[in-house]
Amino acid sequence: MTDTSDPTTAVAVTSRLFSMMPPLRDELLARYPEARIATSSKAAEDDLIDFLRGATVAVIGVERFTARVLDALPDLEVIACCSAGVDHLDPAELEGRGIRIGWIPGVNRHAVSELALCLMLDLVRHVNWANVELRAGRWTPPKRGRLLRGATVGIHGCGNIGREVVKLLQPFDVEILACDRVDQPEFYAEQGVEAVEPDELWARSEVLTIHLPRNSTTIGLYTPEVLDRLRPGVFLVNTARGSIVDEAGVAERLADGRIAGAAFDVFHVEPVDAPELTSSADFVGLPHMGASAREAWLAMGRAGLRGITENAVPSPGTYPFD
Repeated sequence: MTDTSDPTTAVAVTSRLFSMMPPLRDELLARYPEARIATSSKAAEDDLIDFLRGATVAVIGVERFTARVLDALPDLEVIACCSAGVDHLDPAELEGRGIRIGWIPGVNRHAVSELALCLMLDLVRHVNWANVELRAGRWTPPKRGRLLRGATVGIHGCGNIGREVVKLLQPFDVEILACDRVDQPEFYAEQGVEAVEPDELWARSEVLTIHLPRNSTTIGLYTPEVLDRLRPGVFLVNTARGSIVDEAGVAERLADGRIAGAAFDVFHVEPVDAPELTSSADFVGLPHMGASAREAWLAMGRAGLRGITENAVPSPGTYPFD
């Protein structure tokens, strides 16, 4: 096994954070002077293989390492992740080859939680709708909004990002409901959060924000049947993963008012191609920009650097692959 703290370690970097941000590039090269840094996307399998050939460590963004890619890279020992999640990696394929991964959870929690709060405020006050009208040359009488203050806000998934959302909501004097598979009594008591089961979360939340990981238990969770269990007139925010929510079901319920407004930063297919959803006047769509803050990019890049030496062989069915 290679000593990954050795500056002669064969490091190849596919994450474009290092080519875009000189401080990250300088920190990397100070430790690994011979590191190769990609300046263009390596999403295609052949490009990824060609670039990583001979490397023992790959510092990556969200590139997918299929069995074919891994078979073509016999020298690879460590995958260090700059990403917020690891759902683009197959733990069984990595475990079978003894390849270790370095990953730090919650690295972009401040950026995503701020965006979630931004989208909540946008929806309840119809900010984006009003901006679209104004840019089209229409001085349209404003829609009647409501205050976020005093609302019942549900948080589905109270992990690293969800907890930050709880903290950001404190000045708004909201009633906060949280649903998470891990009980957090001390944090909930400190922040005035009520722990609830999914059915109660869906029935009571006037604003519902999703912060679940993408895994076998959450993919497709928000089916049309679940969407029908949401409180009528709910405002729905998703900055987690697009595959969690049925987009066509949301579009249908926006059209008839069962959902008052929805804001998504993530989609089942990206770039998004769901005109029935994105064309709704009550929908706000963003191009997966939750982590697009300079501070978040630096934190994610530095998490990748740490992953070069802080890593372990993953195991299917255990966090974060459960």
